[in-house]
Amino acid sequence: MGSGQAVAVFGAYGHTGRFVVAELAERGYAPVLSGRDAGRLDALASATGHEARAASVDDPASLDRALAGTAAVVNCAGPFAATTGPVVEAALRAGVPYVDVAAEIEANADTFAHFADRARAAGIVVLPAMAFFGGLGDLLATAAMDDWTAADEAHVAYGLSSWHPTAGTRASGTVSHDRRDGHRVRFMEGRLEYHTDASPTLEWTFPEPLGTRTMVGEFTMADVITLPSHLDIPEVRTSMAAGAARDLADADTPAPEAVDERGRSAQTFMVDVVVRSGAETRRAVASGQDIYAVTAPLVGEAVTRILTGRTRTVGVASAGALFDAPGFLRALAPHLTVDLRR
Repeated sequence: MGSGQAVAVFGAYGHTGRFVVAELAERGYAPVLSGRDAGRLDALASATGHEARAASVDDPASLDRALAGTAAVVNCAGPFAATTGPVVEAALRAGVPYVDVAAEIEANADTFAHFADRARAAGIVVLPAMAFFGGLGDLLATAAMDDWTAADEAHVAYGLSSWHPTAGTRASGTVSHDRRDGHRVRFMEGRLEYHTDASPTLEWTFPEPLGTRTMVGEFTMADVITLPSHLDIPEVRTSMAAGAARDLADADTPAPEAVDERGRSAQTFMVDVVVRSGAETRRAVASGQDIYAVTAPLVGEAVTRILTGRTRTVGVASAGALFDAPGFLRALAPHLTVDLRR
């Protein structure tokens, strides 16, 4: 499928990066392993047989060497507040598409704000948040909208069985928290708002077999950047299963542990997206296993569609704006169960 094209993966030795490397190789690409830790890169190169090129965001020339001769770059290295800008700049210099898996709200907003004009002028695709948080919800919301040109509200409910965060998740969360001075963020009346009040709780009824669950409301994720970037929806809400939110908040919750040959954890998820226009609602639901592992096929499908010209625009764009959302979701059938309800 990939015809041996080289694709650089920055942060290749991280938890999500390893899943992405494996997915790209399975699709016939030649992953180029990159990151600043030469020792971890060499170890991964020895284990996988892929080429390693050490690079640092503080050294533009090293990033240029890492991207030389590649067809695209995938950034898996958080905190993305530090890595996104330098790696996008390197992609623009190399003239190759950029994809990242950032869940940091502020980093994604920065990508749209700082690179939209330059990426469009260069005819380069820059795709932020192509991950479980941000990308998947955007694809589901776009598919649910179907022929609607606008809606009043979108709610993305995350039914995670548990959440064992990686060290990268914790580090990115800290950076994001500090950037907004500990305030909570939500998207209301077409703009981001910041608040210090406690998060509300709510009951959300997922499709079976999950059923009704207690949720932390206004548990705001990257969907508040991706959806409004191209959908006319003035209110975007996200909520998280209360148990998973407690796991994330607990400093003693361990990192994910592999339970199968693909390295996935036992965590399961259901993402339930409801869009509302007046009294009418539409729904799209996806379920699967391991939020980190499922990011890899999302990235792999995105890279494949970008490199084969199956995109709708250039410049900075979210997944729903860039791709045929229903078709993209159908292509993930080996990894996701998707139900588009009208």
